[in-house]
Amino acid sequence: MEQFSVYFMEFIAAWGYVAIAVLMAAENACIPIPSELILGFAGYLIFDGQLGFAGALAAGMAGGLAGSFFAYAVGHYGGRSFVDTYGHYFFISRMLPVVRTFISLPAGFAHVDAKKFFLCTIAGSLPWTALILFAGMMLGKSWQVMLAIGHEASLVFVGVCVVVIAVLYLRHRRNKKAEAAAVDAE
Repeated sequence: MEQFSVYFMEFIAAWGYVAIAVLMAAENACIPIPSELILGFAGYLIFDGQLGFAGALAAGMAGGLAGSFFAYAVGHYGGRSFVDTYGHYFFISRMLPVVRTFISLPAGFAHVDAKKFFLCTIAGSLPWTALILFAGMMLGKSWQVMLAIGHEASLVFVGVCVVVIAVLYLRHRRNKKAEAAAVDAE
C-alpha cells in the first residue's frame, strides 16, 4: 500500500481538486483507499497554500457523493433487500471508520429512499470530510500521523463492533428463548 500511497499523493499534488474528487469517489465506491490519506494530504496542501479549504471540501464531498451513489445503485439494482430492518443505522454509519466506506452498498440493497440516502450521506460525510481536512491542515508537515492513528482506531473500532454484535446477538437469542418459554408456560 505504501507505493500506492505515493502514487495517490503525486496524483493529488498534480491534479488537486480533481484528484481529490476522483479518489474520494473511488473510496466511497467500496475501493479501500483510506480517506485519511486523501483528505489528510489535501489538508497538508491547504496548510502549504497549494489548495483552498472550501475547494478541497467541495471536491471531497462531490467525489464522496458520486462514489456513494455508484455503490448505492449497484446495491439497489443488482442486489436484494435484506437489510430493511437496520436502515435506521445508516446515518450514524456514515461517520464511522471502515463502515462508512461500505455502507452505501447495503443501503442500495435495502432500497433506502434515494432522497433520504442523499441527505444522510451529506449529513454524515460532511463532518468527516471537514474534520480530516482540518486535521491535515493543523498537523501540517506531520499530517501522516493521521494514517497510523486512523489505522489503529479502525482496528479498535472493528474489534468493538464484533464484541457489540456478539453481545446483541446473545441477548436476542436469550430473549427469544425467554419468550418461547413464556408461551409454552401458558
